[in-house]
Amino acid sequence: MTEMSAAPEVFRQAVAALTSPQPRAEIELSEVGPPKRLAPWAHALAAEANGPAGELATARFVLLYDPEGQEAWDGVLRLVVYLRAELDPEVADDPLLPAVGWSWLTDALENAGASFTALGGTVTLTSSARFGDIAGPSRSHDLELRGSWTPKPSVFGSEEVDLAPHADAFHELMASAAGLPPEGVALLGRRPNGAMRQD
Repeated sequence: MTEMSAAPEVFRQAVAALTSPQPRAEIELSEVGPPKRLAPWAHALAAEANGPAGELATARFVLLYDPEGQEAWDGVLRLVVYLRAELDPEVADDPLLPAVGWSWLTDALENAGASFTALGGTVTLTSSARFGDIAGPSRSHDLELRGSWTPKPSVFGSEEVDLAPHADAFHELMASAAGLPPEGVALLGRRPNGAMRQD
């Protein structure tokens, strides 16, 4: 990808809108190199969040722009998320977990008021065992979510796409994956059954 100054105006405006909302303090964002073969223009962010019980969530959030559009997109812009979240062993075997993981994304888009079409993706659960001289826990469990969607104008009849709500949705997705409580809610400690108390 060439310098941003040489990018089409539509793409530059999209990047500005996508990076304008600030995430909550627990989420760290940084710009990273985007994939180069998916579209003529791309911008990528990396995110990391640590939950109150030590859960780690990491993700890549990618904006793609193809002035000619692509058949599967139903538009010229496409948003892609790759997320990995560490799981508590107690919930790793829950058969409903893939659906819960997918709901983190769909609920976040809905809550942010992000208009979209052509949403699709996968949720994969993995379990790993470490042997020999390898640092880390003997067993680990992870949820991997891959999703993509086409942002649409939020006002009927308009051609302008506001990506700020999609950025807000990504921030909420990160918070859900890391097990962060809603902003303004403090975790006071654990109840006898291991559940976190919220105030």
